[in-house]
Amino acid sequence: MDFESWWLIFLPLLFALGWMAARFDFRHILSETRHLPDSYFKGLNFLLNEQPDRAIDAFVEVAKLDPETVDLHFALGSLFRRRGETERAIRVHQSLLLRADLPDTKREHALHELAQDYLKAGMLDRAEAAYLELESTAYSVQAKRALVRIYESERDWSRAIEAVKQLGKQVDDLVPQRVHYSCEIAQKALEAKPPDLVVARQAIQEAQEVVDNDPSASTQASRARLLMLRASFAALEDDDEAQRQHLLSVLDQAPEYVGLMAQQLVTVDTRLTGKAIETLSRHYQLHPSLDLFQVIFKALRTQQNSETAWLFARDGLRAHPSLLGLDSLIEVELAQADRVAPEPDHSIDDRALNKDDLVLLRSVMKQHSQRLDRYTCHVCGFQAKRYYWQCPGCHGWETYRPRRLEESQ
Repeated sequence: MDFESWWLIFLPLLFALGWMAARFDFRHILSETRHLPDSYFKGLNFLLNEQPDRAIDAFVEVAKLDPETVDLHFALGSLFRRRGETERAIRVHQSLLLRADLPDTKREHALHELAQDYLKAGMLDRAEAAYLELESTAYSVQAKRALVRIYESERDWSRAIEAVKQLGKQVDDLVPQRVHYSCEIAQKALEAKPPDLVVARQAIQEAQEVVDNDPSASTQASRARLLMLRASFAALEDDDEAQRQHLLSVLDQAPEYVGLMAQQLVTVDTRLTGKAIETLSRHYQLHPSLDLFQVIFKALRTQQNSETAWLFARDGLRAHPSLLGLDSLIEVELAQADRVAPEPDHSIDDRALNKDDLVLLRSVMKQHSQRLDRYTCHVCGFQAKRYYWQCPGCHGWETYRPRRLEESQ
């Protein structure tokens, strides 16, 4: 392609146009900067120096001088919410929504911020209403996730399941804890007076489908809970064999959780084969736990004899020393002493400590062992006497190990 000399005329022309455009932009920036109050720059400086209280005061002053600063109102609202001043955050975002000239994108943003304010303030009904308005907006996914948390807090498991299903249509998010939503419905139906077996059966089936279709939901905890629910369902139908089989399945599918259902297995198996103690004793050798130790010891003491129970307890405590285990032994012995008068011969009961000694020993141990007799959330550290599938403290699912605090130390 031949070069034409007259093209050189365009070079200075293009240079001049670029210089003028840059000068215009620079003047525009300077003009906008002159219109910004000094409080705005003071606020930025306070933020950079990690002084949020003084920054808020400065930004409030700017907002009073120039109420058109929408983005500044958003920043103020977020700062208020972060500091826990939810009432002030709510007023800021409500004032934005009242503006008739607010663009749709800014209005959606303001509504989303307001919903977060309500949620932070614990106003769940208002937060729910705000998030429902956002379902067909750019904030739809965030709104669905927030609605799931709200329905969890309200223990409205049916609506939580529906929200999770709708969320799954938008993103690849199966929410593993959904299996527990169905389990909660089943548990409530089984504990109703009278039990609602129709609802319980359907909820258990839905929970099983979640476990089968979502590998992340197929945990030892979820499998154990499902099997225990099936066992409770079978018990209400007076089907001892089905109940026993479901409980025995826990040994293979969720060995860590056997201690939670061991007593139930002993009770039902006593009416059938009578082999539960032997089965649980073998399992204890592989997966020792304090809950399982206590169940086996009491069962041996009741169904066989005190010598066999003490031999098991002695071996168990040698392998896994435990104050709680020893306390359980003493408790059982004291209960037995109240029911049965001591015999004159030299049985194992006579060789053991007498009742007064046992009472003294247990009173000394109790003050030390009591603080260890807790299940502990590994996320927030919340401690509880009973086992929870959902932590009452941080509301996390499956955050409790089926072991007492003493076993975790």
